[in-house]
Amino acid sequence: MLRHEFQPGKLVAGLFFTATGALYAGDAGGLWETPWFAVVPLIVGGLCLAGMTVALTRGIRRRGGAERG
Repeated sequence: MLRHEFQPGKLVAGLFFTATGALYAGDAGGLWETPWFAVVPLIVGGLCLAGMTVALTRGIRRRGGAERG
């Protein structure tokens, strides 16, 4: 099996998308009531946090690569 580079930004974004899906799945199943606008802060916040994670990861990888080279 081929290995790929770990990308934590995609992991963070995926977790927020999954949480949003679970929130609306619970609403569809009748477990709780979710307002229609609840998706906006979850998705926007998740994408902002994922972007910050990508920037941090890129900075760490550049610094580590310069010391090794």
